Amino acid sequence: MLLACAVAVGGCSRASSKVEPVTVVVSGDTHGWIVPCGCTSNQSGGLLRRGSYLAALRRRGPVLYFDCGGAGSGDSPYDIAKLAAIIRGEQEMGLVLHNIGAAEASLGAADLRQLAESLGGDVFLSANVRDAAGERIGAAWEIVEQGGQKLLVTGVLSPQFATADLQVGVAKNEILAVIAETASQGPFTAIIVLAYAPEAELRQLVAQLPEVDAVIGGPTGQAIAPQRVGRTVLAAATNKGKFLIELTLSNKPGEPITGSAIEMEETYPDQPQQQGNLQRFYQLLAEQDFMPSQTSFAAVLPYARNTAARIVGNHSCQKCHTDEYEAWLKSPHAHAWRTLEADGSHVDSYCQQCHVTGYGAEGGFASRKTSTAMVNVGCESCHGPSEMHAKDPQTPTSFFANAAAACTGCHDRENSPHFDYSTYWPQIEHGGRSTDQ
Repeated sequence: MLLACAVAVGGCSRASSKVEPVTVVVSGDTHGWIVPCGCTSNQSGGLLRRGSYLAALRRRGPVLYFDCGGAGSGDSPYDIAKLAAIIRGEQEMGLVLHNIGAAEASLGAADLRQLAESLGGDVFLSANVRDAAGERIGAAWEIVEQGGQKLLVTGVLSPQFATADLQVGVAKNEILAVIAETASQGPFTAIIVLAYAPEAELRQLVAQLPEVDAVIGGPTGQAIAPQRVGRTVLAAATNKGKFLIELTLSNKPGEPITGSAIEMEETYPDQPQQQGNLQRFYQLLAEQDFMPSQTSFAAVLPYARNTAARIVGNHSCQKCHTDEYEAWLKSPHAHAWRTLEADGSHVDSYCQQCHVTGYGAEGGFASRKTSTAMVNVGCESCHGPSEMHAKDPQTPTSFFANAAAACTGCHDRENSPHFDYSTYWPQIEHGGRSTDQ
């Protein structure tokens, strides 16, 4: 997996006699996106491109790959399965260690340890995350020898992401303790800190820790290209895995660390190995067939706030709204499920929610195997649960007052970056009344 053995406590070391430039790559804040975060073209991100990028780098020289955390998007069974798939994909790319971020910490100590065991044991990094008994979750630090260079890498989490059963220590103190603990094993080419913390905290760490050569962070909103603050390099890999941070450690003594933020755009091809990881994840989803209650997002959908009515299906609408039903049959909405089947993502709960009717609602889509009548974007996707309206036509549908607002629930910036209501409405136009009905 690596050209030289990574050293942890009780680990091994194989140093190279020849000193070469070493590239350190850090991903972060993937937020559950194995593939790019959106179903339109020209989207950035995804493990498939990340894999090909790292493979190309390794053909040019030694590479060390880390993740600063935030790979998941929730703590539901679906989210945990996706997080595991993401980290497995990272391991196939030659991951050294994965720092504990907010998403990982949200699982709690027991689930986090169970996940680590399922992934082979030594996968997580954190100097300041401990369980209620004070035991660390993952390694506090790692010494890695690669290309004749020796690096000390540690990781921390912002205290604001502490949980009921995970305590988070003061990052500065924990990092200094690691430096003191490993001093006898130096000198090091570089000391690198992976810090899942907001930008203000990252900058504070840099100011407090001149001993550190680089601080690479997580959830800063937008990626931060490597910049020098004093003698320390500050950078952030964030925004749904769209960017990687790449640092170059020169083989010439005294030369500063250089680097850049690399966007995982369409020019990077999908790596077959990562495509295989994705297909294994889809196979798992097909077998599990997760219900909305097993995800973290169904509870925040509009249907969850309209529990008084029930989804009844297009056939109930067809009885009185024949012309509108015929218009729907000719619209893209009537074939929305097909677009998922084309690439196999119809098994993915996150994709399903915008390609079915009433995802997670009473009477609506419950699972791929049990709700075949609710695939495609039906009438109630825009007009809301219609049980009461079907019983009494004088009772308006749940979203009657502003059905048009339902559009942006799925046609958002990631999935429809050029969405314009006046342009899209003619593609589904129906009814003789105002377009907001």
